[in-house]
Amino acid sequence: HQSAFHVVYGIVGYKTHAKMLLVLRRENNKLRHYIHLGTGNYHRSTSRIYTDYGFLTADKQIGEDVSNLFVQLTSLGKIPKMHKLLHAPFTLHDGLLKRINREIAHAEAGKPAHIIIKVNALVEPEMIQAFYRASMAGVKVDLIIRGICCLKPGVKGLSENIEVRSIIGRFLEHTRVFYFANDDEPEVWAASADMMKRNLLRRVETCFPLDHKKLRQQVIDDLNLYLSDNTQAWILSENGRYQRVERPEDVEPISAQTTLLTSLAKTF
Repeated sequence: HQSAFHVVYGIVGYKTHAKMLLVLRRENNKLRHYIHLGTGNYHRSTSRIYTDYGFLTADKQIGEDVSNLFVQLTSLGKIPKMHKLLHAPFTLHDGLLKRINREIAHAEAGKPAHIIIKVNALVEPEMIQAFYRASMAGVKVDLIIRGICCLKPGVKGLSENIEVRSIIGRFLEHTRVFYFANDDEPEVWAASADMMKRNLLRRVETCFPLDHKKLRQQVIDDLNLYLSDNTQAWILSENGRYQRVERPEDVEPISAQTTLLTSLAKTF
């Protein structure tokens, strides 16, 4: 407060876990929103050792959504319906279930269906049950879960279409990303939330779509790279044990973290 900052502690009973920044500027006699949304904290130390995504945009609808969410956090007003964002504890849980069920409908209609999820933890019961239903319907489900996972993959008749892997490397994997094939019109979302009850139902979280084709494809390529990793990947078996991926000698080694680090080094 001494430095002219207004510190707000959020809504009582709900931890604010969303990562968002809003800059409002007057340009040519009009107000314009500049927004940053992320999967990780605004923290100098973790930014050096965690993997995360940050999204900078001037999208008008996302700007209005973030502005309204800040209003909700700083006042007692009722938040309006969001244009693009999914947010906890209101629409994120149901929004993810809706998209999983959509993939199930595609599979049941004989269409290709695929879900890729990358989060830190998967423990929320309704999400786990939805993934089981998806697997039984024929949806291919790839889960990249760094930490705890309460889903049991590879069980015949229940989860045989689900693979769970964890990447353990130099950096702590921290991105939260949701990919849905959506009948060849893919959707990619990034979020501050893990698939835990506390994140989806008891915290303030944001989940934002990557509508720009180039950015969306970049994240899809990253996800496929993680699924191709054969040097730092561990696969969860149906007995609850992780086994390190064994790479045949004649197969080229692939490290997702090393590949991404090399690519970013060339870019910057």
